[in-house]
Amino acid sequence: MASRPSPTLIIRPVPPFRLDFTAWALRRRPRNLIDRWDGSTYQRVTRISGRPIALAVRQVGSTTEPRLIVKTAPAPRTPQERRRIRALLDGLLGLRVDLTGWYRVAARDARLHALAQRFRGVKPPRFPTLFEALINAFACQQLSLEVGLELLNRLATISVVKPRRDGHYAFPGPRDVIRLPAARYRAIGFSHQKVRAIRDLARAIARRDLDSESLDRDSDEMVRQRLIALRGVGRWTAEYVLLRGLGRLNVFPGDDVGAQKRLAHWLGQSHPLDYGGVQRAVAPWHPYAGMVYFHLLLDGLEQRGVLEPAATMSCGI
Repeated sequence: MASRPSPTLIIRPVPPFRLDFTAWALRRRPRNLIDRWDGSTYQRVTRISGRPIALAVRQVGSTTEPRLIVKTAPAPRTPQERRRIRALLDGLLGLRVDLTGWYRVAARDARLHALAQRFRGVKPPRFPTLFEALINAFACQQLSLEVGLELLNRLATISVVKPRRDGHYAFPGPRDVIRLPAARYRAIGFSHQKVRAIRDLARAIARRDLDSESLDRDSDEMVRQRLIALRGVGRWTAEYVLLRGLGRLNVFPGDDVGAQKRLAHWLGQSHPLDYGGVQRAVAPWHPYAGMVYFHLLLDGLEQRGVLEPAATMSCGI
């Protein structure tokens, strides 16, 4: 009889790697019910073959020789489920992304080199689905990142049939969103226009009229055009999804107001940058403008006093 897959995986990311920095680039703010970080362990509930599985990821070893210990509850039932978990984490935490070129580009600019070394090991995180990337963008369009993440927290709590016994939630899927009436989403703070956009998107993805596999094959401009054709999607949302949903590291979302301010401040400019100013500023760092975006996010979190580096990593399991 074949043995059941183990509830523990050991993954060796492409170095350098820092789980703490990468988790914070994914979380963005401390109050995030989906992507959780307790100072040493990253946790998320995902769905594999229709059932919720809790993932707990801890780094051991060093930044240059990293290992991740991944515990799952419950254990995957088949080797296929185990491979799906591994693939999800590869994308979510950028585990296989080789950033040798990024560090080479950063080394040519003293200011950028200092920033890259300060957060050395951060990998570009990606939302695990196109649906999650777009819903994150819709929520964060409303007022601010803080408000957007709170809306996402509320969305997670109302969209599942029942939470796990530990009270943790998975991000809802398209059919979870379709199942509930529009009034439920308006009741938690989404505008009428956002509810229509979210439900239209959920139906399109459930019908497979839109999927990440086809977008992966398209150029940046083609992806922009296809996304902007959707209700509620403008240039910022399209570029946000290109970076955070499809992993296009050459993209810096130039209409992101917070990123505009952080970039201008970091460059020592007293006046704000518009879209064109952002694109001119990041042009010398092509094709890694998106990495600048993630590093400036971490810089902002550090300045706010919310970036909590991991405790000292052990050398064993």
